[in-house]
Amino acid sequence: MNGMRVLSAVGAGLAGLVTQSDVPPMPPAAVRNMLAGLGLVAADADEVAVIGALRAFQSDLGLTVDGDAGPETVHALVAASRAIRERHWFSLAA
Repeated sequence: MNGMRVLSAVGAGLAGLVTQSDVPPMPPAAVRNMLAGLGLVAADADEVAVIGALRAFQSDLGLTVDGDAGPETVHALVAASRAIRERHWFSLAA
């Protein structure tokens, strides 16, 4: 199973658990940093590239594709980042 399928499964499982009050708005720089950490955009990407990468991320996970880092998208970004960090930690421990 490739990484995007894993992220898709994680996103689909978690996306329904978030409400507006659960997640504060994510600043644009933080969105760029999260996407860069996932390897989806360059760390110095401009706003157009960040929105494009965010839309692709939303589409891959079955979220509403609007280019906004709303609660469901923020939750999915955090979950994806956590999954990648944990996979990295497990590979170091093996």
